[in-house]
Amino acid sequence: MARSSRKSYIKDTFGEKPRRKSGSSRSSHLMTSPGVRSIILLVIILAVLFWQRENIETAGEAVINTLGWGGLVLVVIAFIGLVFRLGQRKFRSFIYHFNRWLGGAAFILAVWGIIAFFGLGGSFGLSIIGYPAPEVISILRILGLVIVGIILFAPGGSFRLVARFVSWVAKQFERRPPPARIQQSPQTSRPAVIHGSSPIMEKPALPSEMGKPVLPPERATPKSPLLAPDKESSAPSGVVPAHSPQELRQVAQEVWKKYGQSSDLVVVDGWRLPPIDILDIIPEVEFSQADNEQRARLIEEALESYGVEAAVVQINAGPTVTQFGVEPGWDRKFKEVKDKDRDGNVTVRLKEISRTRVKVDRITSLANDLALALAAPSIRLEAPVPGKSVVGIEVPNATSDMVSLRGVIETSAFQKLETRSKLALALGKGAGGEAVSGDLTKMPHLLIAGATGSGKTVCLNTIVCCLLLHNTPSDVRFIMIDPKRVELTPYNSIPHLAAPVIVDTKKALNALRWLSQEMDQRYQRLASGSARNIEGYNKNRQGDEKLPYLVLMIDELADLMMTGFDEVEHILCRLAQLSRAVGIHLVVATQRPSVDVVTGLIKANFPTRISFAVTSQVDSRTILDSVGAEKLLGKGDMLYMPTEAAKPKRLQGCMVSDAEVERIVYFWNSQHKEEASQIKVEDIVSPSALEEKEAFPADPLLESARDLVKEHGRVSTSFLQRRLRIGYPRAARIMEQLEEEGQVDSDEAEVEGEGEG
Repeated sequence: MARSSRKSYIKDTFGEKPRRKSGSSRSSHLMTSPGVRSIILLVIILAVLFWQRENIETAGEAVINTLGWGGLVLVVIAFIGLVFRLGQRKFRSFIYHFNRWLGGAAFILAVWGIIAFFGLGGSFGLSIIGYPAPEVISILRILGLVIVGIILFAPGGSFRLVARFVSWVAKQFERRPPPARIQQSPQTSRPAVIHGSSPIMEKPALPSEMGKPVLPPERATPKSPLLAPDKESSAPSGVVPAHSPQELRQVAQEVWKKYGQSSDLVVVDGWRLPPIDILDIIPEVEFSQADNEQRARLIEEALESYGVEAAVVQINAGPTVTQFGVEPGWDRKFKEVKDKDRDGNVTVRLKEISRTRVKVDRITSLANDLALALAAPSIRLEAPVPGKSVVGIEVPNATSDMVSLRGVIETSAFQKLETRSKLALALGKGAGGEAVSGDLTKMPHLLIAGATGSGKTVCLNTIVCCLLLHNTPSDVRFIMIDPKRVELTPYNSIPHLAAPVIVDTKKALNALRWLSQEMDQRYQRLASGSARNIEGYNKNRQGDEKLPYLVLMIDELADLMMTGFDEVEHILCRLAQLSRAVGIHLVVATQRPSVDVVTGLIKANFPTRISFAVTSQVDSRTILDSVGAEKLLGKGDMLYMPTEAAKPKRLQGCMVSDAEVERIVYFWNSQHKEEASQIKVEDIVSPSALEEKEAFPADPLLESARDLVKEHGRVSTSFLQRRLRIGYPRAARIMEQLEEEGQVDSDEAEVEGEGEG
């Protein structure tokens, strides 16, 4: 036992004693070693080469003649590079970067052709350069291979380079603008500069009589605040500089000289429509894509730091804000699973057991945190974006872009709408830069609200100018109410006005009464013509037989509501409910969207609304029934809620300068006609006067009262009560009618009445 135990101990400690191999096993092991096998393989190859040396020499000469020594070296280098890439197992590069492999092949062929010039390319190299073609053809072939290789190897950079070259060539052939003209202002010593780059400033050679306006100066020149002298002020960068009254007037005259008598203008019912060139072109600001991608990464990192998995899948750059479309991720739940390997080691891994979509509320609750991460003054979240499965995060741009009216009118979206409707409106551009238009006949009325300086009046000017560009006075007529007296008065002389711009609140009430009566009269005309609406009535009529659309523009509703609350609310609601079919549409604006101005009845009858920047959430709920308007940036930034939309859409409104308004007004004033007559103020006031006269009809006892006056000379209200045996109210009415006829002196009647009482 002791000997066996000692053997086992030695066996466990030092292992078994290796057995001595026999001679045959040692020789077999030597023959199968890698070195011996390599030597044997080399000997076999040398033997085969020696055996086939004649055939190999013949094939080598053919290869040398075909490829040449230089071509052979290129083929060997290319083969080694290919084997090296395959050795690294870069198989996907052949699929994803096939263009680079083709470009490399083109470069190799170009080098092979160059070697062929020195006699080292073989017959294949000579075929590349087209031997025995002229050297010019050979060089052009090699250059073509190089260009093809560059395009295949870097297609994106090649196309960008070509685009820049084409744009540079186009700029060289552009017509250069005339140099700027400097004129000395007659009032001040400071020179007034008129930029010659504007296309409106070009003066063609026209006869002298075409330079004269159709109207006399006192009629053609509206009494506009634009013609008042402005104070000197320096305009900030990016803002259209203010023009002096002389410049505005001169520009308007130049427009009429250039376009007013042109044969290319569209003529409708004898009226010439203004050309699109009458509006300015404002260049658009290009935003950096790298900046937007950096902000997208900041949004993802900020959400991830708060435990919200999300990814930015869309970036829509707009003129004022950039909308980042965030797709919510998943809330995942894991459990620990312990596994044992063969050695008994325990490993712990996480296994996903369930996952659910991240709730939208978790993203919207982080609005302030996202604003902090992006260093933005405020951001607006649209959750979700209508028609898309993303959450929209609207971040203000570092520099806001100005949207021109011409830029929206020239888009295909507006052109399609303008062919279907006479009251097409260019509203602005959305958060993604898309043009947004509206149809006033479908709205059918528009309510606009916003704080002072938010762009409310500019929106009204845009609406008016857009309608003036595409409609004649026989198509659209305006009734403008401007209690502030300075916003709509520049249009005071256009032929489209049904009455001069109303600035008095009492006359404004009379105008509303007249408009209500006009609506009733139009319904009677539609009934007599068996038409359901104004489109059916005007279908087969021309000229004066047509019913023009009537657009009521109110710049400040709060002032009218303070003057006559009950009557204004009643008339506006009645017009909003019934006037759409007869072609009467309302555009009402206010800077105080409170419940006593924008009442529930008015909101119910104005489904289409526009809200500019307001001061509080209460005002935003009043105008839009939702929050969000208090986070707008001002200067045309607005929320547009059409009739068919469930949520408001953010837009940057169009900008119309004072110079553009002056040009359009002067264009229409210069072709003023007598046919487009205005409604006189007396015609508007007359309905209320008739109501006052018909309020107290002639009393049957009035003749008896006259006999008493002739008999007694002096009568009073109590005297008429006793003698005619009537009550006090009826006697007072008879007494007032006698006073209107002049048969009784009011002072004497009052004194006598007091004495008898």
